[in-house]
Amino acid sequence: MVVAVAVVGLGVALVQGVASPETSARVVHSLTGPPGSPLGLPPGATTGGPASLVDPEAGTGIGPAAPGNVSEYPGASVPLGTVQFSPDTFPDGAVTTGSGYDYADSEISGFSLTHLSGPGCAIYGDVPILPVQGPTPADPEAAVAAFSHTSERSTAGNYEVRLGPSRQIAVALTATTRTALGRFTFAPSAAAGDDLLFKVSDSANGSTASRVQLVGDDGLEGSVTSGDFCGIPGSYTLHFVARFSRPFLSGGTWSGTVRSRGRSCAGTQSVACGAWVSFASSSGGPRQVLVKVGVSYVSLGGAMSNLATEDPGWNFHRQSESATAEWNGLLGRVRVTGGTERSRRTFYTALYHSLLFPSVFSDDDGRYIGFDHRVHRLSRGHVQYSNISEDDIYRSEVPLLAMLLPGPTSQMVQSLLNDAAQTKGGFFPKWVIADNDAGQWDGDSADPVIADAYAFGARQFNVKQALKAMVHGATVPENGLVEERANLQAYVSRGWVPQLTYDITSYPYTDGGSETLEYSLDDFAISRLAAATGETTVAASFARRSQNWQNLFDPATGYLSARQGDGSFPAGPAFQPASPSDQLQGVAQQGFEEGNAIQYSFDVPQNLAGLVGLMGGNAAAQGKLDSFFTHLNATRFAPYDWAGNEPDESAPFVYDYAGSPWRTQSVVRRIMAQLYPLAPAGEPGEDDLGALSSWYVWAALGLYPETPGAADLAMTAPLFPRVIVTEGSGRRLTIVATRAPERYIGGASLAVGTGGPTRWNRPWVPASAVRRGATLTVELRKSADKTWGTSASARPPSWSSGSAPAVAFTSPGGGIDLPAGGGATVLLGVQEQRPTTTADVSWRVVAPPSGAAISVAPQAGTMAVARGRATTPLRVSAPVAPGTYPVTVDLSQDSTALPVMTLDVVVGGAAPR
Repeated sequence: MVVAVAVVGLGVALVQGVASPETSARVVHSLTGPPGSPLGLPPGATTGGPASLVDPEAGTGIGPAAPGNVSEYPGASVPLGTVQFSPDTFPDGAVTTGSGYDYADSEISGFSLTHLSGPGCAIYGDVPILPVQGPTPADPEAAVAAFSHTSERSTAGNYEVRLGPSRQIAVALTATTRTALGRFTFAPSAAAGDDLLFKVSDSANGSTASRVQLVGDDGLEGSVTSGDFCGIPGSYTLHFVARFSRPFLSGGTWSGTVRSRGRSCAGTQSVACGAWVSFASSSGGPRQVLVKVGVSYVSLGGAMSNLATEDPGWNFHRQSESATAEWNGLLGRVRVTGGTERSRRTFYTALYHSLLFPSVFSDDDGRYIGFDHRVHRLSRGHVQYSNISEDDIYRSEVPLLAMLLPGPTSQMVQSLLNDAAQTKGGFFPKWVIADNDAGQWDGDSADPVIADAYAFGARQFNVKQALKAMVHGATVPENGLVEERANLQAYVSRGWVPQLTYDITSYPYTDGGSETLEYSLDDFAISRLAAATGETTVAASFARRSQNWQNLFDPATGYLSARQGDGSFPAGPAFQPASPSDQLQGVAQQGFEEGNAIQYSFDVPQNLAGLVGLMGGNAAAQGKLDSFFTHLNATRFAPYDWAGNEPDESAPFVYDYAGSPWRTQSVVRRIMAQLYPLAPAGEPGEDDLGALSSWYVWAALGLYPETPGAADLAMTAPLFPRVIVTEGSGRRLTIVATRAPERYIGGASLAVGTGGPTRWNRPWVPASAVRRGATLTVELRKSADKTWGTSASARPPSWSSGSAPAVAFTSPGGGIDLPAGGGATVLLGVQEQRPTTTADVSWRVVAPPSGAAISVAPQAGTMAVARGRATTPLRVSAPVAPGTYPVTVDLSQDSTALPVMTLDVVVGGAAPR
């Protein structure tokens, strides 16, 4: 969630081009850009430009919908940088947001060197630095300083604030890729000492080890070990070297709450360690101190080298301008014309948040700590990336990164390959934090990350190695606390994962349904990469597996449901409401980790045509979507859209596949207008390292990468009159929208490559537009055009290869309750993906067999399909003994096996379903 280069000079420019599948990660670079920059582009302007439109304070607050914390940080960083020099607020920043900053707070506990943008759990926040004036605090670890937003200013690459009751300390922060630079200006004061406190052990999750040592009279250095993101065991060690622009007069350290003049300390999990340095106080004028800090996850020597390479001098203004120029160079690849200033500010703020992560993890000399926790060295011109939240970013962020930065995105993929190669068994991590797998979410999301990167032009990685590793993770079970594909054997043998309850780190949740959907999509990603590289047998095999989502579709409800252990669906409706205060119950009823059954029911982007067909066709699917979008951010406990969480990112665009693109245009604009204000609570939920921000960027362009692994783009109404996207390859995608920002499309034309424009009546743009460049002209209008893009031939691509032609169900669905010795008639039925009038469905009862305690009659037969649906009655008779008796039926159509149907018969109320 990729590629940086450690060279001296003004950065690195990646020579673009497509590597063959046989190439390893050898990439040619030349010297242009800021020192240590991983970006293959020249710097932009040092003032003005799109960077001036970015508001890093947007998203730093807490909104009304749970979890309302967007969790952005407002501090200084460069694109994909190792360092995020940003304030941590007190008392809520450390506990209510993952970024360490809560806009509602009024005190700062320090300016730490590392952060994540929009995470759901706390992490990093390493080595907070806090300036204080007057006597050194008796308990430095607990020291805080008051601040007000009226004296706070955040821009792309820079941050400023005034601290203290009289705002007597001015703080200015900036950064390079691997270094932080702070300017602290103390107002005249007769009080003794202008101090800087280094709270070395005070990381966001505390620390298990820390140390610091004063060096001469102008520096200090040390390290801190922290980690355990979201409670998953896994630590990292950050080494740092700090140098001051003037000598300090005195200094010391503290252990626990005991302060001393000692020049070093070592902390443990229960004993804090930190250092303070004091500069002369002056009543004659402000005193200014600069501190620059180099960091490394490898060693103290690495931190020294990074500092020497990226920030050898003391010119704060130059470094500040360099950070701004780096942001202008990257943000300028998406050039917006027109629209209101507020809409442009909202757009560029979202684009900025989309480009903060993944982040550089290797040192300037190419060394990094691998997943085997050993030091590795990359060849010159390569960078290891970390902080890759795979399941969060594969939907919309990776395609954006791959378009704008194909070189770095290629090395992001290669970083995942390196991680897998260094892991016992050769498995991909699920959520990369430093040199650990935090194991969040339930998919094998390295697969769509890699397929997305390749589809959108980031191909300079070892493609053969990638495909081999993807197939390995999808076929070989892993055993551990974190597994690439948990319950893989059940998934492969059954075609679905049964509903299970997990209790990892005291957070209970159920799964099975979402695992099945994620694995199906992961299989689709494998099939796409295999097909692109000529591996036709692998492609066909995984294309069939990618249709396993069908095993969750229950025509009795018209939605997806998680199957229980015996194969039956839960009885009753697809969604059963639960109290938000009882999270285990609320999730257990559904079997979906990040939402409920209704919210996941539209999450089949590889075959939306098949989903719409099984739902009963366009009208039925539209009706379900209309109900779904009654509420736009309902959280996990209601059967409506949860726009603040990733599984529903693609849901608004399903209308494009259901013959009603004007509804996509309406819903997308509603979400943009209502849920993305330029404000502290500026997004509908946690941004998760740019996931939601990148959704907004695509929505504003009027396009969306609906199907991971495919570069075809679903359409909606563009927000701006004109946008030029300059891809990393140098090709341009130009979007012109007449009468923007009206929200409905009345017509369009498309010119791909050097060809001329043609009328375009389809609600999607083909992958060739991304690959060759294109100009898309869209005619907008105020009222909905209910004819444009609605024909069956206009529907965006879906991939149905390997899918079953129909899905079985029973009515009543899920199961029936019978008294001992009683009986009932149920309907066995099928719903076709595409209605036929010729193919009968054959079926036979395989459990219980004829003559068993529970009887089913008849035991076999055929059903004639009419208008896509067929039913036949079954008589079920119960035995005397109470218990649960599964009735399992095999079905086929045209010699093609359909998903197995299981009905639970509960006799005498003995066993709950």
